[in-house]
Amino acid sequence: MPVKRIAMEHDKKIALVAHDNKKRDLLEWAKYNRVLLAHHKVYATGTTGEVLERELGFPIHKLQSGPLGGDQQVGAKIVDGEIDFLIFFWDPLEPMPHDPDVKALLRMAVVWNIPIACNRASADFMISSPLMDNEYDRLLPDYDSYRSRTLDITR
Repeated sequence: MPVKRIAMEHDKKIALVAHDNKKRDLLEWAKYNRVLLAHHKVYATGTTGEVLERELGFPIHKLQSGPLGGDQQVGAKIVDGEIDFLIFFWDPLEPMPHDPDVKALLRMAVVWNIPIACNRASADFMISSPLMDNEYDRLLPDYDSYRSRTLDITR
């Protein structure tokens, strides 16, 4: 399949998401990386966004709470090219009533080749990468052939 190059600018558009049991971890991580995050455009779901904005001291683009559609909002922004990077601290030991939304969000990140960090170690490695503060061409399968395929729905 042919590929397209999607340019990520120097300042990335980063989504921060955390399940309730991981909000403290995300907040501590964000405070530790405040200087690195400050020049990027940061999105967050629900109360996570409010807490981050208050604690970090810079504007956070706040979306709905995850179970109220925030995860889907992030996924839609990924599809629309409005998110370059996803940091999603999720709790693998807690049942999630909105598990289909979580899976859909992670699927969109993979389909659109968005870097994903799901824990503090991966987030540390990714945010400290030299690629984080440079332009980067994200390779994406050219989905035009998929969109233009002919379906035989008469069978």
